[in-house]
Parts: sequence; C-alpha cells; structure tokens
Amino acid sequence: MNIGVIGATGYVGTRLCSMAEGLGHNVVRFSRQSRAGFRRIDLSSPLDFSGLDSVVNLAGEPILGMWTPEKKKKILRSRVEITRKVVSSMTENVHVLLNASAVGFYGNTGEREVDESTPAGSGFLSEVCQAWEDAAMPVEKAHCRLVRLRIGFVTGPGGAMRLVRPVFQLGLGGSLGSGRQWMSCIHVDDVAGMILWALENQLVSGALNAVNAEPVRNEEFTRTLSRVLNRPAILPAPSCALKLVLGELSHILLDSVRVLPMVAQRMGYSFRHSTLESGLRAV
Repeated sequence: MNIGVIGATGYVGTRLCSMAEGLGHNVVRFSRQSRAGFRRIDLSSPLDFSGLDSVVNLAGEPILGMWTPEKKKKILRSRVEITRKVVSSMTENVHVLLNASAVGFYGNTGEREVDESTPAGSGFLSEVCQAWEDAAMPVEKAHCRLVRLRIGFVTGPGGAMRLVRPVFQLGLGGSLGSGRQWMSCIHVDDVAGMILWALENQLVSGALNAVNAEPVRNEEFTRTLSRVLNRPAILPAPSCALKLVLGELSHILLDSVRVLPMVAQRMGYSFRHSTLESGLRAV
C-alpha cells in the first residue's frame, strides 16, 4: 500500500510508520512543520495525496495540560480543522481513510460495558470525539471507505506511559481516586497493527475500538504495573486532590471507560499483546 500518515511524528504515528515500512508498504509522512522528506500540511491549500491509496489521520493538539478555555478550543479546533482539510483534499486514488479518535467518545461508562454499537456519551471529550468523527463522514459520499478508530489508553515505551512509569519505578505509584474505575488499554504495537489490518481489510468500515478485550480497573492496572516493575505502589491519589490540581483534566484519570473491541474480535484481528500485563512486560 501507499499510505499517507498525518500526525506521523506522534507516538502512535511514529510506530505506525516504522511498522508499515517494515512490512514493505510505502509511507508518506505529513507535518505542519517544514521537514525534510515530509509533505507539508498547509490549511490554506489542499493536501498533496498524489500517489496514495490510503490515508491515516492521527493529528490533533495533545490533551495533556490544564484545560483552560483556550486549551479546550485548541483541542477541538485542531482535530476538526485538520480532518476537514483531509476530507476536502481527497482524490479518487484514495480508497480508504482511517480517522482516529478515542474511547472518550463513550463518556463515563461506569460499570456498563460498551462497544461500537453504543451511542456517544456526554462531556467534553465525548463532544470532541463526536465532532472529530463527524468531520470525517463526508468522505463516504465520495465512495471512500471510512474507518473511525477509537483508541484507548496506549501502553508501550512512550506516550502517557513515559510519564507514568518513572513514578512507579520510584515506588511512588498508586491507585487514582477509588481505583474502581475501568480502563481500556492497548499496546502501541496493537494500535499500529490494527490500523494496518483495517486498511488492508476492505470489510472493515465505520467505528472500530482499538482496545484490549479485557478492560481492567485502575487498581488492577496499578497492581500489574508495580508487579512488572517490581516496585511497591502504596500512594493512592484521592479524587478530591486530583480534581483540585488538574481541574477538568482529572476526568481522563477518574472516569470509568469499559470498552470492548467487538468489531476487531468478530472480524479476526489477532492481538500481539492481548492482556495488560503482556503489553507492559513487552516494554
């Protein structure tokens, strides 16, 4: 395949490009910065999709940081604007667009299990994911296959784990809030692997949850990571403290997200790391 990757310098994008090239695919990277070997993203003109048969859109303002009104605008605007530009730049040679969003689409699920057939939830993250996906929908009118990838908490050597792991290595880790909230995790190799699988499999379209088949409670995540690192995890972070320090960003840590990858399982995706512990030990 000839794959265009928007957001190629991010954690998932970097791994995707490396894996794709290792499998013999041709990868064209896009960036808003002037970089050697990259095609330029300029929102004032169409993107150059010449020679491509598939496009992966992973771009967006990082969600980490205090959610000030201005930060929230950037989070939403960056995703919607770039996705609209991707859609308006589509040419007949591109047969599939994989547009990434997140399991935040479902909001706080509590104890309820959700899958791709579950409607959107509520809250800021859900609103962002809905707008993000809605911006991609027009490509279907041009008979382009659209995959809406909803990514869970990504484990691996980088990303959010780059911040979490040192804390646990120092023996300062612990459960967040009650520790009873659900987490839907996936190793970065499986995010990249699922993207390539979805691009190649013409029967895959619509929503696709990129998560392991077994969600875990935060307290189980804490125990598993401490066991893998052979370090104690005895310093819980109370909900009230997280809300005070992080404001609305605390929803990412305290909301329950119990998501199942029903489409991937039904259609035969083979996970490289099917459990949380397998993914953590791979690092």
